[in-house]
Amino acid sequence: MSIENDRPAPPVTSTSIVVLTLARRVETELNAALAPLDLTVSRLGLLAHIAGVPGVSFSDLARMSGITVQTAHTAVKALVSAGLVRDHNARAGSASTIEITPQGTRLLQAAKQAADEVDDRMFGPDADPIQRQIADAIRAAFAGEIAP
Repeated sequence: MSIENDRPAPPVTSTSIVVLTLARRVETELNAALAPLDLTVSRLGLLAHIAGVPGVSFSDLARMSGITVQTAHTAVKALVSAGLVRDHNARAGSASTIEITPQGTRLLQAAKQAADEVDDRMFGPDADPIQRQIADAIRAAFAGEIAP
């Protein structure tokens, strides 16, 4: 422990492990914030992809989400049942076009607010200085590639 701050120095470790550890903490916090909305990080990701690419196909949705087409079908079926998305042409053998519903758009906006609150807690002005540095580095690395 140093006299300058109250936390012990981190052990020397791999960058990959540090990033994964922080990612798991962020995912845990975000899942907790999304739970009252009946969302998970994965479900939010699918909804955001569908909103971002109206008319997306199952193949493209699976590719963007890093899941199988079968998993995409199952997940979209649940989103359709919840009234969050529509699946046009939802019949065997025909191409589907998936789009978000007004209810899904409202839920996505509420989820963005929850994510903003997690961002502020974990990376905002009152967060751990190292986590703020990480957030600044991530934003700088992706400047121009991520919409505000």
